[in-house]
Amino acid sequence: MTAPRTGTISIPRTSGIAPVRARSRSWFRGLVSSIGTAVVRTPELTVGAFGVIVCAAFAWVPSLWYDEAATVTSAQRTWPQLWAELHSVDAVHGLYYSLMHVWFWLVGYTPFTLRFPSALAIGVAAGLLVALGRRLGGLRLGITAGLVFLALPRVQWAGSEGRPYATITTLAVCLTLVGLTAVRRTRTGRSLHWWAAYGALALVSVTFNVYLSLAVVAHAVTLLWTLVARRAAVRRATVSRRGHDLGPALVTRGVLVRWAVAAAFAAVAVSPLVVEVASQSKQVAWIAGIGERTGVQVFATAWFGGVDVYAAGAWALMLVGTVFALVEAHRRSATVRSLVRAQAVRVAVPLVVIPTAALVLATAMGKHLYSPKYATLSLPFVALLIALALTLVRPKALLAAAVAAVLVLSVPTAVAVKEPLAKQDSTWARAASIIAAERSTNRADADEGVVFGSVYGHPGTTADVIRVSYPSAFAGMTDLGVRKVGAESGVLWNQTGDLETTIPSRLGDIDTVWFVGGTVKARNIEPETAAVLAEHGFTAKEHWKTGTVVITEYVRN
Repeated sequence: MTAPRTGTISIPRTSGIAPVRARSRSWFRGLVSSIGTAVVRTPELTVGAFGVIVCAAFAWVPSLWYDEAATVTSAQRTWPQLWAELHSVDAVHGLYYSLMHVWFWLVGYTPFTLRFPSALAIGVAAGLLVALGRRLGGLRLGITAGLVFLALPRVQWAGSEGRPYATITTLAVCLTLVGLTAVRRTRTGRSLHWWAAYGALALVSVTFNVYLSLAVVAHAVTLLWTLVARRAAVRRATVSRRGHDLGPALVTRGVLVRWAVAAAFAAVAVSPLVVEVASQSKQVAWIAGIGERTGVQVFATAWFGGVDVYAAGAWALMLVGTVFALVEAHRRSATVRSLVRAQAVRVAVPLVVIPTAALVLATAMGKHLYSPKYATLSLPFVALLIALALTLVRPKALLAAAVAAVLVLSVPTAVAVKEPLAKQDSTWARAASIIAAERSTNRADADEGVVFGSVYGHPGTTADVIRVSYPSAFAGMTDLGVRKVGAESGVLWNQTGDLETTIPSRLGDIDTVWFVGGTVKARNIEPETAAVLAEHGFTAKEHWKTGTVVITEYVRN
């Protein structure tokens, strides 16, 4: 027999991997905890910053397209040139172009700087929506609404588009938040400055985009709905004789009067612009009337990127959130939380329904105004209704999983809108890169000219829009065909003249001519261009086609 061991402690041997794994788990838990703390303590800032990052990432990748080129050419004009343009076209975007003019003066133009303000606007809209959701249902509703908003396919599109639609969402949320604050401050008797802010912001919003006037109308419906709901609750309490304390009324006649004064001020001040925009209604002649596609556009395209399955799920959640909130508020034992969530419905539903309904109705009556992109102002409130349904989920862990699932489902759309051909399958960036590469390798000091043909889908516009979008590829070239410069004549685009006259008079010592146009049958001026160049000793050297853009290089024999 042997004596038992004494005075020793057995220590198990561990590999070097276990401590590393332990430290990794600890780091990950710390990261998750830090993110959670940031979201809870500064949810508006955190969600807003997340939105800016998501929308700005790879925003420079997609090729520019027609609408964005309109922003570029307008924002880079002088103030007198821009003023002259707005008197003939695009008055509806005048304030946006002015802001972009200042932005380009500060940072210069690139595809990224063109789109970054939209990413910033989406981030601000998300942060404001969190604040609005907190006012209407608590922190959980606010954070969920902000994240759902960022997940919506149309939001992803707007946040990477060099157009005003992202800022429209920001103004819609901000105007609603200021209006709600003004209504609540009216009960304290210190609301005058808030109503003044509401009127001023309404003026700025409608100046930025006239369709935001529909948000002001939706606010009136919200106020009337709230007033009617309050009176119905008083009647129910009287009939039941339960004597519940309903608290002070949120909306009174005084509130309605103050809203009417603020709205009237904004309407009178902005009326000259509205008249000018109405006189340019020919700009929307491209919008089709009511047809088979209208239902699909309203159901799936306007807010959900044309993905039918996604749209069906979103509509179902919106319906569940709306119905459940209203039913709970009508129970005899309704809680404060259910009453507040019902008010969230009264705020969101008019802002979701009225803009689209008004534009569709106007289109049905012969004024073609409805396009899915014009319903962008409703996006924050679509997210709010979806969040009302999601926040019914208990406990918090399941709610977090549900929100995470929504974000994961948005990833394909977020990736799709950042692909090179995301903007109407535009290949303008490829065309510009072909020209730039050919010029840099073969003729660094050559004298070169260019003739711009028509653009596919926009026969009244020349391919000069590609030069506007990617100017470095065409630097130093002489435009041999231009007759009227858009910036000097108060219109958007340059116009091509009589090629038999303009080309010979401008050739001079030019030994290389580029033709850039679109795959169009009507208004195809390349045969005429080739014939005129042939008379002066030019032959086609090489031809490229990328998407709907065609490029031909002509050299002097």
